[in-house]
Amino acid sequence: MCGRYTLTLEEKQAGARMAFGFRLSGGPRYNIAPSQLAPVVVRDGESVVKEMRWGLIPFWAKDEKFGYKTINAMAETVAEKPAYRAAFKKRRCLVVADGFYEWLAAVPVKRPHRFTLRDGQPFAFAGLWERWKKPDGADLDSFTIITTEANELTRQIHNRMPVILKAEDYERWLDAEFKNVEGLKSLLKPYPADGMRCYEVSPYVSNAQNEGPQCVERV
Repeated sequence: MCGRYTLTLEEKQAGARMAFGFRLSGGPRYNIAPSQLAPVVVRDGESVVKEMRWGLIPFWAKDEKFGYKTINAMAETVAEKPAYRAAFKKRRCLVVADGFYEWLAAVPVKRPHRFTLRDGQPFAFAGLWERWKKPDGADLDSFTIITTEANELTRQIHNRMPVILKAEDYERWLDAEFKNVEGLKSLLKPYPADGMRCYEVSPYVSNAQNEGPQCVERV
């Protein structure tokens, strides 16, 4: 799964790499957690960045608590599951990040590790988004991150990993007119292990309330 990630780079660095001119609301993020707002790229005539809540709430959900169990969608079933199938068809997004955390089971405490691209640059997870109506009539936009089987590197810590899209696939993923299910699912593969790196970080990051550079410092 993917239950925590980072977006720590400065606006100009991230914008240049992603080829989108966006602002990082509130500055660098070292410990993005479920239910928090985070930037995602959507197609609305053109590619735009919007802040959405992490934890997808389908339009038919009875309350927003539904989002606590939908922070991740499995690549193998995302096209069929009721919570995701409508969004998979026409509401795909890029979740902007530059790292993610996984925890190695250990005694007496789990040991968190951070994964990044080998060059340290930002990237995009494959995501889906939905719009839900609150009881007061206001819109609540939310997203989920798609996961797939782990590559050789992440498998040392966890058996799943988030789907990191290649830059050349961004346009196809965002294009709501592209409806070929098998073509879309072919993008949901493990990122090559030799293009990533991993290092252990402090248990400080395990508390979702903690923020700041200390979260990403190598142990």
